[in-house]
Amino acid sequence: MAVRATVSRFPIDPDAQEVSGVPWGVTVTPFASKDENGLPPVYGSDGHLLPRCENCYAYFNTYCELDQWAWNCSLCGTLNGLSSEAVTRYAHPQSCAEMTSSFIDLELPMEGSEEEMTQARPVYVAAVDLASSEEFLELTKSALQAALEALAPGSLFGLATFSHKIGLYDVQGPIPIVKNVFIPPDPEGSLPVELEDVMPLLHFLAPVETCKDRITSALETLRPTTSWERTPGAGQGLDGVLIGGRGFGVAMEALFNYLGSEYGNTFALARVFAFLSGPPDYGAGQLDTRRYGEQYASKGEDADRALLPEQTPFYKDLATVAVQAGVSVDIFAVTNEYTDLASLKFLSIESGGSLFFHSNTDDSTLPQDMYRMLSRPYAFNCILRLRTSSEFKPGHSYGHFFADPQYENVQHIICCDSFATYAYDFDFANTSGFSRHTSEQPMVQIAFQYTVVVPPEELSSPGSLRRGKHSLKRRLRIRTMQFGTAQNISELYNSVDPEAVLSLLVHKVILASLEQGVREGRVLLHDWLVILTAQYNEAFKLVRYNNGGGLMTGQIDNAFTQCPQLQDLPRLVFALLRNPLLRFHEEGVHPDYQIYLHCLFSALEPSSLHRAAYPVLMSYSTPDKQAYPRHSLSHAALITSGSPIFLLDAFTTLIVFYSSTADPSLPFPPPHDCLLRTTINRLKQERSISPKLIFIHGGQDDATAFENYLIEEQDVDGSGLTSVMGFVTFLEDITQGVLEYLK
Repeated sequence: MAVRATVSRFPIDPDAQEVSGVPWGVTVTPFASKDENGLPPVYGSDGHLLPRCENCYAYFNTYCELDQWAWNCSLCGTLNGLSSEAVTRYAHPQSCAEMTSSFIDLELPMEGSEEEMTQARPVYVAAVDLASSEEFLELTKSALQAALEALAPGSLFGLATFSHKIGLYDVQGPIPIVKNVFIPPDPEGSLPVELEDVMPLLHFLAPVETCKDRITSALETLRPTTSWERTPGAGQGLDGVLIGGRGFGVAMEALFNYLGSEYGNTFALARVFAFLSGPPDYGAGQLDTRRYGEQYASKGEDADRALLPEQTPFYKDLATVAVQAGVSVDIFAVTNEYTDLASLKFLSIESGGSLFFHSNTDDSTLPQDMYRMLSRPYAFNCILRLRTSSEFKPGHSYGHFFADPQYENVQHIICCDSFATYAYDFDFANTSGFSRHTSEQPMVQIAFQYTVVVPPEELSSPGSLRRGKHSLKRRLRIRTMQFGTAQNISELYNSVDPEAVLSLLVHKVILASLEQGVREGRVLLHDWLVILTAQYNEAFKLVRYNNGGGLMTGQIDNAFTQCPQLQDLPRLVFALLRNPLLRFHEEGVHPDYQIYLHCLFSALEPSSLHRAAYPVLMSYSTPDKQAYPRHSLSHAALITSGSPIFLLDAFTTLIVFYSSTADPSLPFPPPHDCLLRTTINRLKQERSISPKLIFIHGGQDDATAFENYLIEEQDVDGSGLTSVMGFVTFLEDITQGVLEYLK
């Protein structure tokens, strides 16, 4: 569980918080196997015996004062009695995880019988769009082949297709059998028959280890539905033009109901991979894609405000059905047409899944993404709870979870991998803030309860295997942290973590963009930097006033020269304003791509988000020797470095660029056994998605893809005109804003 605070020394009171201009909060990556310093938790058992505070329900931890028969809660100060069992246990402190570390992971007893625990097998279902192209299906087949390689023995796999009909495959016999059921075209219609009556679920879900070859054979039979095949089932226009054919909404709802019958019996979590090549346009859940086009120009509407919210609650409601059926949905959209991911995204993010978007099939990393996603461990049925000491409280929470309807500050996460990150901002509980004189420090405790599937153990006797018995383990992970308080503004500024600040800012501007439009999101970010710069200049007494109280110009420090911890922030804000996340529809940024970035950026841990917002540019003198670890993103940096080779890491893309003046004897592309390749492979391994790798030889290849990332000489409002003064002009603009603010 990695936790990063925006400031390691908290503001002393609400006035100090407001004057600082810095967001106050934390980011939490609960299922990360280590903390932010690379240390693992101390593992233990009997999590249900861990004492809890009678007042605030916080868990006992190493910061609590322990007497023989009682303990003081480190969060609220309440004195709590200890049971006789706890007294006996704590007489031998070294045997208890909670006595040796403030970061612990304890096993909990499972509810339900032992038999139910061992019957839970991992279930995966692929739902493939046949109202698509040959290229799309070839890519999907490659992705599913990669998935089959990654799935653990004992997993069950089902193959379904959808178009104007739903196809279910039985691959457990000698040859694959497909059974179809037609989808009614009516937007209010439902399937005439239950899928269980079309094919029993346990015929549909095949064991991977014995049926892999037959699943592969079934995949090879997939073909796009042709127009003549669609005509009888699909609606037709007046002059015979085909209308519709992608009944995604009905197919998903039917699959969830189908799987739900075995939830808690055959499986504890089923994952559905939905491969989509365009917008749902048939049956219930169809989307009107006509809202994307020129009509906003004529109506004078803000296209960004109109296209980013969902047009129907259908898929949000469907996510609830998925959760109740024990299903998590990952959507893989491979399409260059408007698909309205703004409406579809809820099906994935609210059921604990992910949204992947590829605009074409040519250079898509979909097979690598599938393999990577299924190879890493995940937890499910998770509950996340953040508690604080009594002087302050959690404010807004951000991330892909749903809030508990009954309990405050409790979040449910259906499926959580080791990269998934959530954020909270803090508010003071009252005006007095933290005491300057007591030894009591601000405390934060994060509890994460989760379930994992443990694969069959190779035991019994040598050479034998317990066949297909997966067991579930319920665990409780707790992290208790103590923070200092800043006695003055410079202490607070010197404790800033710029990457954690970036995380909270991104969550806030995404929320503003969705609620009030992209323009409002840009204004919020710009104004925040103006206010921070003004507060910093005032705090460090850099602002000069003349005798009449008027401001003397020319004194503003917009580069935070006296505070190294703040120096990255102007560049990060500039880069975010240049990012497609906050660009306008009329600039050619596709709304589906923007929604994909919303979903991606709001789940990234802070250092990954930093790369996605402001890419890392490093240089090499040869493929085996690094020259500089970091350059600013400008042509000037390239020229002054004098290095022949550059590696740019933009999180979703890695670019190796050889300058046009590079020595012709340097091998291009770099050899597989060199330092540069080792670095690339390491970066790929550490990533939640597979970055696209591009090699460019300057002077020979088109270098546009690389040069687009050199943003510091580009205009911030994206007029497309590059001027030598991009970032410099932006700082001058901030200075003008500061002068206006301080008047």
